Amino acid sequence: MTPSARLTAAIEVLADIEGRRRPAPDALKDWGLAHRFAGSKDRAAIASLVYDALRRKASSAHVMGEATPRAVLLGSLALARGLDAAAIAALCTGERFAPEPLSKAEQKRLKALKLDDAAAHIAGDFPEWLAGDLEAAFGATLVAEMQALSQRAPIDIRVNTLKTERARIVPELAHLHPVITPHAPTGLRFSAGEDGRGPTLQVTPEFLKGQFEIQDEGSQIVAALAGAAPGLQVVDLCAGGGGKTLELAALMDNSGQIYATDADARRLAPIHDRLTRAGARSVQVRTPKGRGDEPLADLAGKIDLVLVDAPCTGIGTWRRNPDTKWRVRPGALDERMKEQDLVLARGAMLVKPGGRLCYITCSVIPRENDERVAAFLDANPGFTSVDPREILALAPDTLSERDDLVSPRGFGIQLSPLRTGTDGFYCAILQRKG
Repeated sequence: MTPSARLTAAIEVLADIEGRRRPAPDALKDWGLAHRFAGSKDRAAIASLVYDALRRKASSAHVMGEATPRAVLLGSLALARGLDAAAIAALCTGERFAPEPLSKAEQKRLKALKLDDAAAHIAGDFPEWLAGDLEAAFGATLVAEMQALSQRAPIDIRVNTLKTERARIVPELAHLHPVITPHAPTGLRFSAGEDGRGPTLQVTPEFLKGQFEIQDEGSQIVAALAGAAPGLQVVDLCAGGGGKTLELAALMDNSGQIYATDADARRLAPIHDRLTRAGARSVQVRTPKGRGDEPLADLAGKIDLVLVDAPCTGIGTWRRNPDTKWRVRPGALDERMKEQDLVLARGAMLVKPGGRLCYITCSVIPRENDERVAAFLDANPGFTSVDPREILALAPDTLSERDDLVSPRGFGIQLSPLRTGTDGFYCAILQRKG
């Protein structure tokens, strides 16, 4: 497919997403099935165009003066990819499979690209109804923070220290041009190409041997902040596919015991193969047998550390999942908050006297973070909040004295693309008295 034809295809996919209010991956998959002539590179390039347009949907519509799929795509070519009006016009010729030529109004707007008068939710490309929550999180840096959350994300991996070391794996992956992550001590970073795709890491011999896992640097950092150490009894309460479980096993050097579970048994399915590949021998998977089953009932009051990687809106991952920011609704936020309160209460029952409960989300808004911790402490006077500066003491040296990472109400640590170059993650630690 020509570059122009790919633009036409991206406009069709954006129209499908908008018209049928469906997730971008579903629309892209259906387009590929209906256009089997498109090769893998074509499909990747089209997906990249669609995701760039979704990242800059509000600002693109503003500069173009309308929110049609075509206008959003054209605006994103300028704002996200830096193409000037002449370069965009060269792609829109109206010839075979190319978009229609630019109108005079489109040419004028692409040359002006005015965002100076835009409201925060437009300049920052986020839903207007979240403006109050995000301002509470970021204050005067709101727009800059949200613009950083609208950029493409790099591809990060965590080297599995149960099998190798970062210094040893770098030469083995040199052909993929890895760089050392700025903060995480076992992380490596890879850049995506123009088509938005990074290297296919899952087919490398090193991945197949379990020498690394794909994991955002922010996720690596907050798992380390939990304070897991060899010999402890640890529960990963919302383990899902096991990303943080695997890191805990490495941090504990396969010593002690980790119990991994999840309320949704289906989410646990991938964890077994991943544990085997990684050589994580200290993990016991507890799969619920049905609704209402409590697979950890025998562990009540016995656990040193409970990790709660809570269900959330995922606002901190918008760089990777830009379509979700336009699909999240107030009702969904309210539901996530209820789930967060429930999973915190469930985790609290497992913690022994003097033990700790580590609360993590991939969100940036206080209602899912500090406010959930405050509500928990009000309901559980037997717990106290650990000083965020004590949590930071467990962070890499580059972050350990970063007081600017303390969350707005002072209960935890907040990472973000602007502050730390990572996805948005929150981490707070609660300790049972006694």
